Amino acid sequence: MKAVIWSGEQLDAQFSYEEIPDGLQELAQDYRTQMINKGVQLLLDAVVDYLPSQLDVPPMKGTDPENPELTVERAADDGEPFAGLAFKIMNDSFVGSLTFVRIYAGKLTAGSYVLNSNKGKKERIGRLLEMHANSREDVKTALAGDIVALAGLKDTITGETLCDPEKPIVLERMDFPDPVIKVAIEPKTKADIDKMATGLIKLAQEDPSFHFSRDEEINQTVIEGMGELHLEIIVDRLKREFKASIIIGLALILLDDQVEANVGAPQVNYRESISKVSEVKYVHKKQSGGSGQFADITVRFEPMEPGSGYEFKSEIKGGAVPKEYIPGVVKGLEECMSNGVLAGFPVVDVRAVNGSYHDVDSSVLAFQLAARGAFRDGMRKASPRMLEPIMKVEVVTPEEHLGDVIGDLNSRRGQVNSFGDKPGGLKVVDALVPLAEMFQYVSTLRGMTKGRALYVMQLAKFDVVPEHILNQLATKEEAVAA
Repeated sequence: MKAVIWSGEQLDAQFSYEEIPDGLQELAQDYRTQMINKGVQLLLDAVVDYLPSQLDVPPMKGTDPENPELTVERAADDGEPFAGLAFKIMNDSFVGSLTFVRIYAGKLTAGSYVLNSNKGKKERIGRLLEMHANSREDVKTALAGDIVALAGLKDTITGETLCDPEKPIVLERMDFPDPVIKVAIEPKTKADIDKMATGLIKLAQEDPSFHFSRDEEINQTVIEGMGELHLEIIVDRLKREFKASIIIGLALILLDDQVEANVGAPQVNYRESISKVSEVKYVHKKQSGGSGQFADITVRFEPMEPGSGYEFKSEIKGGAVPKEYIPGVVKGLEECMSNGVLAGFPVVDVRAVNGSYHDVDSSVLAFQLAARGAFRDGMRKASPRMLEPIMKVEVVTPEEHLGDVIGDLNSRRGQVNSFGDKPGGLKVVDALVPLAEMFQYVSTLRGMTKGRALYVMQLAKFDVVPEHILNQLATKEEAVAA
């Protein structure tokens, strides 16, 4: 436990953590003891009283791995073929990786083999554990309705189905949104790279909405998540679970008491798209002795509905063009979709329609290179535009602070959509706010409401970046380049 010291000079807007004074240690421990398990007991009572058991719900529906159109059902019965869903992965310092599974049908035995129907791979159940907080108990068998942790799985990740190898089924998996924010981190020395990577790999296994990658162009590791708070939690877990010493203000991370990493400022994952149709004819020609490379293609770029992603369509008529050249065009265009023409962000909501070929003295590589050139020219002619993530923000605040909260959201380019009431004189504000304006919102909200408000946010959509904001982004990029 720690003592929270509020700063009176800052009108309680700032606080710090310090050791509990000796004279208050006994009192603090007494109050802590009184609160142990109080909230958990109420929650579990509510689960028992209000939520349905497996016997109260219809059979779980899934699909046949060989025929996704065929529906397969599993009743919540111990006699049914086994079917379970992996919903969480946790790294335990004593046991290793634990996969939490809810058993929807059948029974599971330690030492048995099950099928990961998403990947078509068999897994052996090493240990079967019943979990209670940090304690665990080995069991031999688990039945329908149980939630257990499995040790020893090698290929199963969150959202995948485990089932009877003789009666395969694929249960509906959880959808995880794409990350909307990223931060670059850089190990202080080459010797630290492997140590830092170990921590990131384990966290990515547990959290499918957390990604990390190596950007070879800037020679840095990039971590991505669902928001500033999400990445702060990732950093905090590196600190607690991997014995990291982290100084956020100085942008310094220490992993395993030895690994040091510099942390950059958060960056928004923008997108690029187009606003009108364009059609380009591109000729790739190269002759350097021997057989040359020649490809002549026509590609039409069309804007699509928001959220549509990317689509390729071929309008080649007849069989005059060998089919083996089409994959070259597809690959060339898909490679460019991750690197737009405005600022190098991924391109979305675009349809590329391939209209013609000329394949004299050609190859798949030639058409791939021609497709890249057509992409660059076609995107520039189609009035490209930048898209930014817009977050759905819900703020719960005491009524006396409602005006301050709304004014602050408006100053962040927010669009307040509705108000609501909650018991206790609380107000609920629903708004759409660009993610770029939500950095440090936790601290701001805490300060303006004396710590009495809270908020949640999730990705709502991508929308066009206003012209004046686009100019500000360009100015920042030029300053960084200088």
